[in-house]
Amino acid sequence: MNKKGPIGVFDSGYGGLTVLSEIVKQLPEYDYLYLGDNARAPYGTRSFDVVYEYTLEAVKELFSRGCELVVIACNTSSAKALRTIQQNDLPKIDDNKRVLGVIRPSTEVIGGLTKTGHIGILATEGTVKSESYVIELKKFSPTTVVVQHACPMWVPLIENNEHLSVAGKLFIQEDLQLLLKKDPKIDVIVLACTHYPILKEYIETIVPSTIEIISQGKIVAEKLSDYLKRHNQLEKSCSKNGEIHFLTTENSLDFDRKATLFFGKKVRSEHIKL
Repeated sequence: MNKKGPIGVFDSGYGGLTVLSEIVKQLPEYDYLYLGDNARAPYGTRSFDVVYEYTLEAVKELFSRGCELVVIACNTSSAKALRTIQQNDLPKIDDNKRVLGVIRPSTEVIGGLTKTGHIGILATEGTVKSESYVIELKKFSPTTVVVQHACPMWVPLIENNEHLSVAGKLFIQEDLQLLLKKDPKIDVIVLACTHYPILKEYIETIVPSTIEIISQGKIVAEKLSDYLKRHNQLEKSCSKNGEIHFLTTENSLDFDRKATLFFGKKVRSEHIKL
């Protein structure tokens, strides 16, 4: 494997930037190519077949631009498309390339964080319906009780900068109350959509202090670092100039304006079509 290229990071929109931000903090020396499929977002309410089709198109695009490794920084795509891509498509495309998701690394860790053995999952409808967190947590923490709740309004609230408006706060409070009503013993809540870390500080002010709110970005970054250490040949295929490039299927100026909220720094993107 002599080719060198950036690490690809894909999301249906902006949320994956919260993951990319943590990955860059953990592994600043690498090059990264971020792709947001904003023109077709959100993915959360789309069917398995459509999410798979869109995700595969994005992965192939990142491969065509030199990425040997792609991180799907989207829970919906990780839930609905990752396994099929890994098992069916990668062998046909290139056995040396790799595609990773955000659900597996998260579930390897979060079961060990609860003291009561009760975990709450806040996610999109697609992720909740896939049961991916329930299935994966059974492997790593079989006695943990997992309660899920879909928050369909959160992504549009965040992307329209309405999440801290009076109405936005009411939606957030109501969803949290509904989750905790389902299981009052919950002491860990996982923000299982990469948009949701934007709400973490506010959520922490309205839930009991005994509940820990978990964002995935740092977990995924640490797991990626470990993965690269264990896969030497793949690590060698990743270029290291400390550069980051951004691609979007939506208007680049609009993407750049909103992306700053998620990435924490100014972003300049290139518009592409898939």
